[in-house]
Amino acid sequence: MTTNTTNQEFFDAKYRENDDPWAFTSNDYEQKRYSEILHALDSRRYKRAFEPGCSIGILTARLASICEHVDAIEISPTAVTLARQHCAHLANVNICCGSLPNDVPAGTFDLVILSEIGYYFDRQELFQVGSDLAGRLEHSGVLLAVHWLGHSADHLLDGDSVHEVLSYLGGLTLEYSARHIGFRIDRWIRG
Repeated sequence: MTTNTTNQEFFDAKYRENDDPWAFTSNDYEQKRYSEILHALDSRRYKRAFEPGCSIGILTARLASICEHVDAIEISPTAVTLARQHCAHLANVNICCGSLPNDVPAGTFDLVILSEIGYYFDRQELFQVGSDLAGRLEHSGVLLAVHWLGHSADHLLDGDSVHEVLSYLGGLTLEYSARHIGFRIDRWIRG
C-alpha cells in the first residue's frame, strides 16, 4: 500500500505525533535557510505576502517583520493551531487552514513564498499552481521559492525539479538564484 504524502491526514498525523516534526524552531539548517530567505528578499518591504504551507509559523513570523500583512495557509489543522499560537503577538498575520490550489486568499500579492512545498505536487500540478500564483502577483511582485536538495520518499519531485518547473512560468524574470548547502533559493519578479 502506498502512503499519500500530499493529503491533510498525512501532514496532520505528523504534527499530532510531534509539534515540530522538521525541527523548524531549533535545526541549524532551518535557521540558516530562514536567514537566507530574508537576505534573498533584498531588504525590500512588502505590502501583502502569501505563504502556503506555513507549518507552525516560524517563517511566517519572520516574514511579518518585512511585510505589512502576511496571509498564510497550512493543510494540517494541528499545525494551524500551533502557527496561530506562535504568531499570536503579530497583528499583521492571518493564518487559515487550507491548501493549494483551492484556498488562496482573494486579491493580489506583492510577495509569494513557496518554501518546502513544491515537491508535494507533480510537474503538471505544480506548473498550474505556480501559474495561478504568478497571475496573482502585482507588477514588480516577487515569487520566491526555496527547497531542500535532498531526496525523500515523501516527495513527488526533488528540489531542483521544482525550481525547473517554476522557471517555465510566464511573465516572471529570474532576479536572484543561490545554492547553499542542502537547499536552493530562486527569486523571480513579475514584469
